[in-house]
Amino acid sequence: MILRPPAVPLITVDPYFSVWSPADKLYEETTMHWTQSPIVMLGLVTIDGETYRFMGKGDEFPAIEQEYVDMTALNTQYSFKNDKISLEINFFTPLFPDNLYYLSRPISYFNATYMSEDGQEHDVKITIKVSEEICLDKKGQWPVNAEIVELGKLKAVKMGSAEQRMMYEEGDDQRIEWGYFFLCGPKSSDNRIEKFKPEFFDDDDEPEMTFAVTEFALNEDETSTVIFAYDDIYCLEYFHNKVEAYWKKSGKSIEKAIVEAYDEADEIFDKCDEYHLNMCEEIFDNQMLSGDYGMPTEKYEDLLTLAYRQLIAAHKLAVDENGENIFISKECFSNGCTATVDVTYPSAPFFLLYNTELLKGMLRPVFRFTRTKEWVFDFAPHDVGTYPLVNGQRYGWKHQDNIEEYYKRQMPVEECGNMLILMANIAMLEGNTDFCEPQMDILAQWVKYLEKYGVDPENQLCTDDFAGHLAHNCNLTLKPIMGIAGYSKILGLQGKADEAEKYMAEAKEMAESWIERAANDDGSFRLAFDKPNTFSMKYNYVWDKLWGTKLFPPYVIYSEFASNKKHINPYGMPLDNRKNYTKSDWLVWNATLAPTYNEFIEFITPLWNAYNVSMSRVPMTDWYDTNTANKIGFQNRTVQGGLFIKLLEGKF
Repeated sequence: MILRPPAVPLITVDPYFSVWSPADKLYEETTMHWTQSPIVMLGLVTIDGETYRFMGKGDEFPAIEQEYVDMTALNTQYSFKNDKISLEINFFTPLFPDNLYYLSRPISYFNATYMSEDGQEHDVKITIKVSEEICLDKKGQWPVNAEIVELGKLKAVKMGSAEQRMMYEEGDDQRIEWGYFFLCGPKSSDNRIEKFKPEFFDDDDEPEMTFAVTEFALNEDETSTVIFAYDDIYCLEYFHNKVEAYWKKSGKSIEKAIVEAYDEADEIFDKCDEYHLNMCEEIFDNQMLSGDYGMPTEKYEDLLTLAYRQLIAAHKLAVDENGENIFISKECFSNGCTATVDVTYPSAPFFLLYNTELLKGMLRPVFRFTRTKEWVFDFAPHDVGTYPLVNGQRYGWKHQDNIEEYYKRQMPVEECGNMLILMANIAMLEGNTDFCEPQMDILAQWVKYLEKYGVDPENQLCTDDFAGHLAHNCNLTLKPIMGIAGYSKILGLQGKADEAEKYMAEAKEMAESWIERAANDDGSFRLAFDKPNTFSMKYNYVWDKLWGTKLFPPYVIYSEFASNKKHINPYGMPLDNRKNYTKSDWLVWNATLAPTYNEFIEFITPLWNAYNVSMSRVPMTDWYDTNTANKIGFQNRTVQGGLFIKLLEGKF
């Protein structure tokens, strides 16, 4: 990986079980949760009695010099070196999208190995310390219980809050307050519990913290494995029922899962490499499909590599009381909403590529909520709760007693179009409408709404309203067009040719009207129908290109793309003419409209540059300034699944 990651993934399992390094070198800063709340993890290597620090901030021990950090989709590798040894460590998590058990199992790995640099034998020991912050919202919030537990041939430190406030709080900048963290070293490891105040804490009033510790000898050229695990017992409240994570369907306890994971460590490590190679092969095949081989693809590979773990681990995979899979996203540093439709929509390309069952798991909560008495509208909802409570829409909920005010806080055209497009994608890729069949009455209702209000939307919320609400939004109006076209595709797969033809003709007519009303004099298209000489990204008609529906003549897409290139700032094209900020997901969707692969790479290169130099040392932000590369808002969001959209070409 050539890119310098703005933050480096270490443990990436779900929105709570998440640890990152915000520095170029692992020992330069304190490790953190994706929210930037500290989770102190210390890594020490003792060589012939001399101790060095390779992970975590501090002055007590000197750092062993870091040689490099590298990443693949599922593995982060660091290399350290002094005059005696070279030390290699790996953090990897088996977030395999086509294996729901491994994706859900709350286990992440650390591997260590060393080689002698001076040709001499050395006595080498590794020590890993993990603070109580991993099982609390904030350090010192509650007393922590910790104990050594026997796991057959292994031992582990088990640590959790004494209070166990299970799903007591909902919110965005929030960490877990229940369940138990497990730290498990190799068979011969010394596992213990320590209490101390890290020496880099400046405040004398800072309390001591409890640390889980594992320590073990490291033999030359032999790999030793550490397991990080977290049993959250119940993971979500889903329509007022506490539900368990998917992995518990296996009937295994967390203790058995840890032993199993330890025995599988080598196999899992190899599989992580395999998944990265498969992703790179997808990128290569996509370039070959274009017949345009001139531009190297390394920068696109880097962007997808950086996004891979983040976009999966900002979800939680669980099973509802009826045995159905639910895959619940969290709007990380947006507002903490769960199952948000306009977050699922941009994230969908990854899951359309690798496992549509996960996308179905995102949509099931939306349909279930739509059929409740609580949802009184004839359009699609925005969300189904605030993490970890998935009990019904929270966006605008304070105004539920005033129906007019509540309505103003909805995204009716946006979410109806999103849901129809997503359902059409699932049907087309699977070649059947099995998932659509139980919901056809709702889909038909949403189509009617778009027919009535989608041609020229009123002043309403949409996913691009960062610079303010906007009536007559040209990009938003593309969504009803593609939503109705998607509905036509579903009907066609059901064998309803006449109805399918009717709706496709309607979408075509809407597209022709759009072209006429949105046109600027220079061949580009407007931000809003009533605002001449303005611009915006028109990423929503990417489906016309991918589906081959040909609702828009090629000149419309290509002339608009040529115009877009004139507006590129040092770190990308702005979302529209009102501000200099942009969205990473929409930028790559827009790039996918490029007539050649080389132009696609040219269009996304400023995005690569933005992450490479940004001073915002956080998990990938999707909302940043195109002149400074710094974050405007959001981080660690699932929408980075949208960066995979280029790979959908040729799949339909």
